[in-house]
Amino acid sequence: MSPASSAILAELAEVLACPNCGLALAAADRALRCGSGHGFDLARQGYVSLLTGTATRFTGDTADMLLARSDFHARGHFAPVAAAVATAAAPPGGNGVLLEIGAGNGYFLGAALDAAPETRGIALDIAKPAVRRAARAHPRAAAVLADVWRGLPLRPAVLDTVLTVFAPRNPAEVARVLAPEGRFVVATPTERHLGELIGPLGLVRVDPGKERKLAAALTADFSALGTELVEYPMALTRDDAALLVHMGPSAFHAGEDTAARLAALPDLLAVTASVRIGTYAPRRAA
Repeated sequence: MSPASSAILAELAEVLACPNCGLALAAADRALRCGSGHGFDLARQGYVSLLTGTATRFTGDTADMLLARSDFHARGHFAPVAAAVATAAAPPGGNGVLLEIGAGNGYFLGAALDAAPETRGIALDIAKPAVRRAARAHPRAAAVLADVWRGLPLRPAVLDTVLTVFAPRNPAEVARVLAPEGRFVVATPTERHLGELIGPLGLVRVDPGKERKLAAALTADFSALGTELVEYPMALTRDDAALLVHMGPSAFHAGEDTAARLAALPDLLAVTASVRIGTYAPRRAA
């Protein structure tokens, strides 16, 4: 583990909570420990696992998916989305703690931290390949292995912002860990997102009722503050399209004909990026 990874985990231990008993954690001897004696070693790859109990049915992204996603992000195609997410996620006071749930490789969290120099971040994901990458995403970001559906291993009302980008969310838990003036930023694809590739490559389609279902899921705990649509054309090569297939949920459904489908694409094609970014406040702050 690098000294930077160890230091930021130790610094952010104050907002984390023991997943066994809920007590506050503190750094001690390359581990995080609570007052009841539960301890969690810091992995040499730079993250801490706060995933306990029986095996979860969720596995998250594979190492190959994370590699494809990192390669695609490095080409800048989602840079406008990352910039809009960073603006929406900026803490009102310019500092504080930002959590990204389902952080993957930490690309969007890193962009948000670059835009807020006084903010510290936590990348939370259920997949070990993800937190291993996220631990290196930004010097002010700590990486935590945890399952959002088991409860967030954080103390109540300690976060300024919680962010999810194309990821699952647990609204009641998000509301619990947000400060009264905190904000929940949710980025979801619209039906038009990657629309030009859905038929030719057999990509997983966005649920037409996704926006309505999101609003229904959040209404008990949050009030909507506003939304922004980020939509633009991307000029993608055939190789870019291959990365898209293998970096997201469509990777689990790729068949033997995927290579032939990719080969049938033109050398360069225009593909729509279409993402809706919603900002929400906890209802107790409304």
